[in-house]
Amino acid sequence: MSFTEGRFLRAVTLVAAVVGAVGAIVFVLRVGHRNKSIVLLAMFVIWDVAPFAGLLLAHRASRLWASTSRMALYWMTLLVTLGSLAIYGVVALGPPRPKPASWFLIVPVVSWLLIGIVLRIAARARRTY
Repeated sequence: MSFTEGRFLRAVTLVAAVVGAVGAIVFVLRVGHRNKSIVLLAMFVIWDVAPFAGLLLAHRASRLWASTSRMALYWMTLLVTLGSLAIYGVVALGPPRPKPASWFLIVPVVSWLLIGIVLRIAARARRTY
């Protein structure tokens, strides 16, 4: 991948992470709009935005990483953003579900696991070459 393509992909994934965070907030508020506890709603917002915040911090640190590790981060950002928003969208906009909040608890955990696994593999691959 050329330098220009890498910069473009980086810009796209940074925008995707911000859009993912904003989308997560919108969907959390849509599903939880009847909940009277502002503290609980705030906790859900923080929990669901955390993977995107982590990805943005990783993007900031990635300037010193090998290009393969950066590419893994970029693709992971797109995967987490698209996957999270797809799931949140189905839960928030689809037919009523008995326990919609569970999805807003599970998706960030799975996101963190995927982020950790991919970045760990990318770091290992970098050391073996």
